Amino acid sequence: MTADLESVDRAVLNAFQGGFPVVEHPFGPAADALADHGIDVTAEELLDRVQRLDDEGVLTRFGALINAEAIGGTATLVATHAPPERYDDHAELINDHPEVAHNYEREHPHLNMWFVLSVADEARVDAVLADIEAETGEETYNLPKQQEFHVGAKFPVEGPQTQAVDCSDAGPEVTPTDRRSLTAAELDLVLAIQDGLPITATPYADVAAEIGADTEWVVETIKRFDEEGKVRRVGAIPNHYALGYSENGMTVWDVPDDVVNEVGPAIAEFDFVTHCYERPRHEGVWPYNFFAMTHGRSEEESQQRIQQVHDRMSQYWDIGEDDWDTLFSTRILKKTGIRLDERARANAETATEP
Repeated sequence: MTADLESVDRAVLNAFQGGFPVVEHPFGPAADALADHGIDVTAEELLDRVQRLDDEGVLTRFGALINAEAIGGTATLVATHAPPERYDDHAELINDHPEVAHNYEREHPHLNMWFVLSVADEARVDAVLADIEAETGEETYNLPKQQEFHVGAKFPVEGPQTQAVDCSDAGPEVTPTDRRSLTAAELDLVLAIQDGLPITATPYADVAAEIGADTEWVVETIKRFDEEGKVRRVGAIPNHYALGYSENGMTVWDVPDDVVNEVGPAIAEFDFVTHCYERPRHEGVWPYNFFAMTHGRSEEESQQRIQQVHDRMSQYWDIGEDDWDTLFSTRILKKTGIRLDERARANAETATEP
């Protein structure tokens, strides 16, 4: 699909995967920001292009990417074994659990199924995994995040304006809070925007009308959420498969514990590393404690990127052959996204209006 993208489309994708203006009429200042970088497009043309990119499936959505963890509940990565002769049946049993958001088949001699569990109450994790083990007859290996070094799935394409254009400073001044719970009004807002903003000239006003709120409050709250970390970024969320990023490699490393805190930020500096975490080992089964997700548009590009990660890792410790591995995904078994409804509602039950 990337071959069909026009030059300005490519500039829009590269510029606005994060940092889109949070103001009542955002496409005007966004177009002005592109003009400052030599991309001549009007607000109306920019809106039309974003609408078309969304219609054609180049975007998965447009709007605010909610940080699910920051609004309540928890998510965890889980690995398990599925016997090849019963693989699809095994996947169906796991996917039937509404708490399972993503599930992938990955290349590994034993742990060949990897899924993400999302729950409103952290205490539910053990109960759901116990049910899955009883149903499948296979042990599960919970790998919760211990440290997050980077999350930023951005996928540039060849063309003009390969650098992001950050317009997140536009709009009103807001004061971040340390409050983790959501008010009833904030809950309504989160549920309204979790699947994206309306792609119109006035997206924030349209959301305000939907939930019966003032446009000014919606703009201020989304911008405050962005600064508080409840929103990871506002912008175009691309469909990386449509952009040709077909090689999804999860590189895992047995990093010595005494250098993890140095290695994490160093690997997170690579713009092609979309996720970077420390996770627990499981003795005798899973020796790796460091995960770095890379994406490539070809096997060759993917291997080059993995080698770059390896080379930088080797600056911190002497890497042996058994100290690392790459698990490529071979099939998407489930991908519904992390549903925020239950988690947000649970976090709002005791909240009061400010």
